[in-house]
Amino acid sequence: MLDLMPSLGSWRPAVSGQLCAVATIVGTGGSVPRPMGTSMMVSEHGEILGSLSGGCVEGAVVEAALEAMRDGGPRLESFGYSSEDAFAVGLTCGGELEVHIQPLTAGAPELSVFAQTQRPTALIRRLDAGGGVVVVNDPVRFRAMESEELAKLVGDHPATLFAAAAQVEPLLQGGRAGLVRLAAPEGCIDGWVTTERLALPPREETQPEPITLFVESRLPAARMLVFGANDFGAALLPAGQLLGYDVTLCDARAAFAQQSRFAGADQVVTDWPHRYLESEAAAGRIDARTVVCILTHDPKFDIPLLESALRLNLAYVGAMGSRRSHRQRVDALLDAGTPPESLERLHSPIGLDLGAVTPAEVAVSITAEIIAERGAPIHKTPGAPGFPSLKDVSGPIHSVRQHLTQEDPWT
Repeated sequence: MLDLMPSLGSWRPAVSGQLCAVATIVGTGGSVPRPMGTSMMVSEHGEILGSLSGGCVEGAVVEAALEAMRDGGPRLESFGYSSEDAFAVGLTCGGELEVHIQPLTAGAPELSVFAQTQRPTALIRRLDAGGGVVVVNDPVRFRAMESEELAKLVGDHPATLFAAAAQVEPLLQGGRAGLVRLAAPEGCIDGWVTTERLALPPREETQPEPITLFVESRLPAARMLVFGANDFGAALLPAGQLLGYDVTLCDARAAFAQQSRFAGADQVVTDWPHRYLESEAAAGRIDARTVVCILTHDPKFDIPLLESALRLNLAYVGAMGSRRSHRQRVDALLDAGTPPESLERLHSPIGLDLGAVTPAEVAVSITAEIIAERGAPIHKTPGAPGFPSLKDVSGPIHSVRQHLTQEDPWT
């Protein structure tokens, strides 16, 4: 639902106050076009905002949303592939979707989040029979065990709240969406067993329905810090922004950093790289989603910066350079006291082994490695299908093309 926030303010049905329903993907299986948390809004007149599958199931979702608005209750719809009925509504890619449809009446708590388009926010919705929603205004600092609203949503049983904290807080703090299932309090084993209770005859009990929560969290854009005002940095800026990063270019040399070709960065900073990174970390503007790309290719900048970066909890740290530069860099970091296990996190040479040569191609190589790093574990396994990281292979970094008349200076 939160993915619609940037567009809802200009959507005519919402602006005019029409009754609407929101359909959200809360479960997936197999190959699906869109991830969990993707939403589509449907107005009482059948107008839509957003898409769930690119066309496979939208018609059926609209009909279900209109029915939900007529009867006023939420519903859960499932869509899959049917080989028996070619005309059945489903996904031709063979995947499965579970879509939760919720009518939004005037004053619904969910509507309050759309006034917070520039602020971190999150929703915790209960999908089972209990229903209800909690709006979280500060997802990073939210603590499930201390939340009265969450206790009202799931019950105040300590075991339930403890399980909720373990599953809900990582989703909130990571800016992600996910489904959380909790054992109902009646299904938990009470730690207090009295002799009177033991003396009671055994009784037949039905398994209680689990508490099902769907969590959506929206944080400010993750940061990409690009160090090095050169051709490669200029190509990486728009590539990082295309992935949704807030991109900062930093270089200690004002004459380089202040070129007009870097004006498209969200921030341009003239400072020593390691000093800037440390000051941002001290100010709390660096988190576990932050990506650091070191393109300076100069030991006097690279080594202090890498020492600082490898001490932080960052999503990705990559450094440009030849294999010889990488070996010299590793030796210098070890001499400076960097633990060998920290060097395992360093992507150097930076990027996937795509045979990239030009700055634009290198930018694709770098962003592809960032995507692989934050994706499924299989992408991080050496020898897995696909393009490996340059750090995991040997040989020349760049393919030599016939039209090149000299060796590329970065090999």
